[in-house]
Amino acid sequence: MMKNRLLLTLFILCAWSGLAQKAQYQGNKAPLAPLKYIELPLGAVKPQGWLRQQLEVMKKGATGHLDEYFPKVQNDNGWLGGKGDAWEETPYWLDGAVPLAYLLEDKTLTQKVQKYIDWTLSTQRPNGFFGPLTNEERKGKSISSCEQGADWWPRMVMLKVLQQYYTATKDARVIPFMTKYFHYQLQSIKACPLNKWTDWARARGGDNIMSAYWLYNQTGDKSLLELADILYQQTTPWTQYMAERNWVMQASANQTGESWMDRHAVNVGMGIKLPAIYYQSQKTDYYLKAMSQGWKDIMTLHGLPHGMFSGDEDLHGNEPSQGVELCAIVETMFSLENVLGITGDPMYAQALERMTYNALPTQTTDDYISRQYFQTANQVEVRRGTYDFSLPFYRGMNNVFGPYAGYTCCTSNMHQGWTKFVSHLWYATPENGLASLLYGPSSIKANVGNSVEVTINESTNYPFEDQINFELQSAKAVTFPWEFRIPEWCQEATISINGKEFKKGKAGEIVKIQRQWQNGDKITLHFPSEVRTSVWAHNSRVVEKGPLVYALKIEEEWNKKEIKEEGTFYEILPKSAWNFGIPTSVAEKPSKFLQVTTKGMPQGYVWNAQNAPIEIKLSAKQIPAWIINNDGVARIPVTTRDGFYQGAVDNKEQTITLIPYGCSKLRVVAFPLIK
Repeated sequence: MMKNRLLLTLFILCAWSGLAQKAQYQGNKAPLAPLKYIELPLGAVKPQGWLRQQLEVMKKGATGHLDEYFPKVQNDNGWLGGKGDAWEETPYWLDGAVPLAYLLEDKTLTQKVQKYIDWTLSTQRPNGFFGPLTNEERKGKSISSCEQGADWWPRMVMLKVLQQYYTATKDARVIPFMTKYFHYQLQSIKACPLNKWTDWARARGGDNIMSAYWLYNQTGDKSLLELADILYQQTTPWTQYMAERNWVMQASANQTGESWMDRHAVNVGMGIKLPAIYYQSQKTDYYLKAMSQGWKDIMTLHGLPHGMFSGDEDLHGNEPSQGVELCAIVETMFSLENVLGITGDPMYAQALERMTYNALPTQTTDDYISRQYFQTANQVEVRRGTYDFSLPFYRGMNNVFGPYAGYTCCTSNMHQGWTKFVSHLWYATPENGLASLLYGPSSIKANVGNSVEVTINESTNYPFEDQINFELQSAKAVTFPWEFRIPEWCQEATISINGKEFKKGKAGEIVKIQRQWQNGDKITLHFPSEVRTSVWAHNSRVVEKGPLVYALKIEEEWNKKEIKEEGTFYEILPKSAWNFGIPTSVAEKPSKFLQVTTKGMPQGYVWNAQNAPIEIKLSAKQIPAWIINNDGVARIPVTTRDGFYQGAVDNKEQTITLIPYGCSKLRVVAFPLIK
């Protein structure tokens, strides 16, 4: 009898232990491959410091008020049952506005976006289709077959919105709604394939697969895996393109109309995650190798100093005078955030931080109302013109700042960049721990170990400083693993706990610390960074320190103008010299010749030239022949393999000032070398 009781007790203890170790957050269900890192629910991470200020600016600007002034979203909106926007622009806006509302816990914005969600959830058709009224429905007919439906693409965006909303609210309507829609899609997708209405859905089918896998992890409905396989076959073959490598090379030369959707930078930004997304069901290295090699090839052939690949709108090589579309940046960020969770490869975190802290902030104004359709790396003027872009656009508005300049997709889509980045500063781990893979001022509330809730405050001015401080708050001691990424540019990092050095970390490593953490524990990361130079197009040099690249500070003259078709916009002209070359001695020994000055964080908005927290000064000389041509382009002079520019250079040395690229509007970031 005693033996039976003992066995029963052991069984109960083992069962309790198994339950205690159950994952705190939903990862992948079998047969999908386990995730390396698991996304946290929307709202678990909150912005602090300058990141919160960034989001507050967005709330006061376009993200919080787009529906009040942008005609496409404001007027008779199709996503509220009207005859207005029935395609991508409203879902695009919600894809950033919904997370912003919950990240800031803003009641006004939450109520504003809720009406779109409620309308969408409450107007699903009996067969599962959802969204704005179709042409047939406007004639009074019901949707009896998929042919009477509408484009798959905008629904993919709204599904992303609903996923985020569900993780924040657990609204019981979302899961059956998505289940019914995906059953409809499975029944319809062969008769009405992704490209039936537009090629956008074909190019961006990876987002559809991603949502199907997400729902499978909630419900275990295996028909979703069948749907994903069909969608993969109908989607642009990004995996094949990235694995076989010819595509990315041909894109450097082909700027014709042939297969241009396969070179469209926004499609590429979305498509690059497809190998990693589909790897989850296939579980073979082919997909991860395709992802890794493809990303490296894109950045080798089309990469620019700010961390993003060219795309104006096509992929367009690595000249610093080529453009980058704002939509492409935010979509690539989102892709890398997902790929990082699936693969755990710190290469993607490094790439994500670089483009976020350099390319992203420079393309919007301080009030977050106006934006550029295309930015350029070496941007010494901003005005109407055709430039070197593959899409000149007949009104010449692709380079100016304005609410609607160029195409308005970016007016609606730019909002997801900062919001989703904040949400992905932290990940959960399958071992019921946490991972700090990206860095910025924030706080997190999460369950770890044996279901113990902890709050961690991350105090830092990163990327403008090299120290990050964490403080853990917990009602009791808790054992869990905590992982930290060491950036590639940091040769040796120091991790201290409660004021004592605990561990060193090498460049590019993920350091895991498994221990019993106590309430009040303080962890400090120190990432020493040296000023350095890197080589880019035409043997030019870029100055870098930590996660930031630095650009010439140019005095600016802003001119407000207006055209009937696109409203007000801003041109920016240079008021100071910009055509400088830097000496080879600086490139060879930057720490000897570059003077770094830390000014401290400003009281106001950080991403402008006046408030730049860091400056770097150096001696340089002007290159008289380096001028702006008639198309508004300042093509960089070639530095030959002999080591320097061969043309005439002024004898007079001048001290120039560099600021973080993200703080600039006019700039030179890639400099020719001179003697």
